[in-house]
Amino acid sequence: MSFTTTLSTKKMLANKLFKRTVIAMCIVTLASGCATSSLNRVEDAKAATAANLPDLPSQWASIQQRIGDVKVSWLEKLNDPALTLLVLEAQKNNRNLQVMSASVDGARALANQAASSLSPQLTSVGNTSAGGVEGSGSNNFNLGLQASWEADLWGRIRSGNLAAQENVVAAEAEYKFAQYSLAANVAKTYFVAIEANKQLEIAQKSVDTVVETNRIVQVQFDNGLANQQNISLAKADLASAQDGLVSSKAGQRDATRSLELLLGRYPSAELGVDQSLPILPNSLSAGIPSQLLERRPDLVSAERKVAAAFNRLDAAKAAKLPNLSLSGSLGGASSSLSNILNPANLAWQAIGSLVTPIIDGGRLDAQVEAATADQKAAVASYAQVALNAFADVERSLDQGSVLRKRVAALTTVLLESEKALKIANLQFNEGEISLLDVLILQQRVFSARSNLLSINRASLTQFVNLNLALGGSW
Repeated sequence: MSFTTTLSTKKMLANKLFKRTVIAMCIVTLASGCATSSLNRVEDAKAATAANLPDLPSQWASIQQRIGDVKVSWLEKLNDPALTLLVLEAQKNNRNLQVMSASVDGARALANQAASSLSPQLTSVGNTSAGGVEGSGSNNFNLGLQASWEADLWGRIRSGNLAAQENVVAAEAEYKFAQYSLAANVAKTYFVAIEANKQLEIAQKSVDTVVETNRIVQVQFDNGLANQQNISLAKADLASAQDGLVSSKAGQRDATRSLELLLGRYPSAELGVDQSLPILPNSLSAGIPSQLLERRPDLVSAERKVAAAFNRLDAAKAAKLPNLSLSGSLGGASSSLSNILNPANLAWQAIGSLVTPIIDGGRLDAQVEAATADQKAAVASYAQVALNAFADVERSLDQGSVLRKRVAALTTVLLESEKALKIANLQFNEGEISLLDVLILQQRVFSARSNLLSINRASLTQFVNLNLALGGSW
């Protein structure tokens, strides 16, 4: 057998062994992947969070009817095209939402990074060096492939990967709830801006009315039908109305700036909001408390964080067990780059190593304790988020009942006050009552209009808050 034939045989054996090493790594990787489902902790998280909640009632305490499926799209019920456009603009331009979107991308990247540890790693290595006698120009060339892989015998890497995947789901749910919240905040700020404009109109009408009253009083004073007290009262009332007008203008600018900020615009207080308040939709179905746990994105996020905490604890426990790693290499070295792949210049190597922690100063035990504490904190945090969510719904349902009664009462106040003012104006013109009586009734009418406007705006805000509390999208 010639020397060349022997080298060729060695080359074939080296290639076969290297390929078998890589194939073995891939087979064990696939086998480990099949066991990943047994490490999933979603159901464990559900059980742990459910055990940490108080007993849930079969229906909301603040409502005795309208139990049914929750309708999640509230924006179309308001039937306000201008508001719809503003919500779409905010979803596109709001900077805080862009931060949340970037957080989701970051979580996905970390999940991809964690998943990469489950696969064999193959890298190429090449270098050149010069040596020999000065002036000889001797060079050495090295080129090779290196494969490495950690056999995830106890699920440490898989648990870390599952934790990263749960974090992605949690981040996506948080982003979704941020979208819901932004839409709700745009709507509520839009209502405030409309109210501010209408309050400004009421304040201006109040000033105009008092100016006219001052004119009448001055005429009466000039004709001896009014005294100095009437003049002073009229002027004081005018100054008070003017103060209210200045305050209303400031409130209108503040409300406009707040809306512009949500839209991602410069807060110049120049956005025109001239519409009237939308008509309040009918009361919506509230479902039952237990359904809220599956519907609200922030609760879904909190639950997935619990599952991730379970997986991190699994990974910390698995880190205390022996670690098996496999590696292989195939490479060549030659003084000539053209001969580097010559079978005579090739060499291969396969290594398996088993590493068992013995003394680490308590580091791994501390990691398990920290992961256990994080798991307890995640469960407790979920319970608090859930309780806050239940409180949001109960509070909003209760407020809705209160606001409906207040709207009815304040509507009556306005109607009756306007009737009384008409009668008072007639009596004042006939000299039957004093100016003070008229001014008091005028302020009562303007106050009733202002209060009814505020309650109508609050009713719309409550409608949006209830939809958000129930986990409804826009």
